[in-house]
Amino acid sequence: MREEEVNRCQIQEWYPKFKNISIKTVIHELPESFIQYLLDDSGPFLLPLSISKEDALPNRIHKPEEEEDYVVSEGSGDESEQPSPAPSFPELELKIKESIESLGGAVFPKLNWSAPKDSAWISSTGSLKCTSFSEIALLLRSSDSLVHDLCHAYDSCSDKTSSRPSSFFLALRKWYPSLWPEMEFRCFIYDQHLVGISQREVTGFYPALVERKKELEMLIQEFFLDELRLKFESENYTFDVYVRKDGRVKLLDFNPWGAFTLPLLFTWEELEQSFSKDANALEFRVVGSQFGVRPGLKTAVPYDYLDISPGSGWDQFLRNADEELRRQTEFSDACD
Repeated sequence: MREEEVNRCQIQEWYPKFKNISIKTVIHELPESFIQYLLDDSGPFLLPLSISKEDALPNRIHKPEEEEDYVVSEGSGDESEQPSPAPSFPELELKIKESIESLGGAVFPKLNWSAPKDSAWISSTGSLKCTSFSEIALLLRSSDSLVHDLCHAYDSCSDKTSSRPSSFFLALRKWYPSLWPEMEFRCFIYDQHLVGISQREVTGFYPALVERKKELEMLIQEFFLDELRLKFESENYTFDVYVRKDGRVKLLDFNPWGAFTLPLLFTWEELEQSFSKDANALEFRVVGSQFGVRPGLKTAVPYDYLDISPGSGWDQFLRNADEELRRQTEFSDACD
């Protein structure tokens, strides 16, 4: 794999060319100060000060027993003992607020390559849905998976010259609450041929997928031939799609072949061995039964990071989460 192949899969590189077949997205270049904020783990977990009070989340995450570390006794002149000042990015926050409004009021964020899926647990909705800059900063700052984008994007490249790209971008993608996870698929391209399609959400068994395999295979194959094969420059890569109820296919993402990209229901060896220039057979894999379900990313709130004493910011945040769950339950009951 070469650096140019990895770079083509950055959302700011491919989206302008394929936006007519993808979901609505607004992309912002991030200042280096914000990148350093995401990387900084030297002190307490601070969220940026918000220019909008109604959008602000609790600013500091810490272990309650460490509170004394940030208390300054009267008369102390040692500035090193002062609590860390909260970061602030007013210009970026204003741009992001305007973009969220232009995309209908809710988005999900991702950097050049990756989305902070591993930090969804910290959201009051348990998802990547964000309606404010503070919620976006919380997801990004809490994510371990984004360390790949920030520090290790080119680790698997044979011509590696840097550990990180010269610029980082934040993509705000329109949030669609009615998407069905079972209709998202990862497609594998080898030597510009579609050699494999995998169910993207491998943690669930969906009988409808088994029944519709042939139909879905045809839709995705036609989409690749019509929209991508002669337009995306790499020979080996993957792309993710979503198949709508009406049969239209939407492009979600590109990823490089191998390296940090998950092969899901395949192995990379299987995909490479399945291809030959003389005879190429496309294989479409879905979870065929409950016994085929794969384990997902298990996450839980790190309890010792949270001050949930009555009246604390996180106490209110968790109350908001409970209220969100109650609303979702009432809506579900009303639809039954």
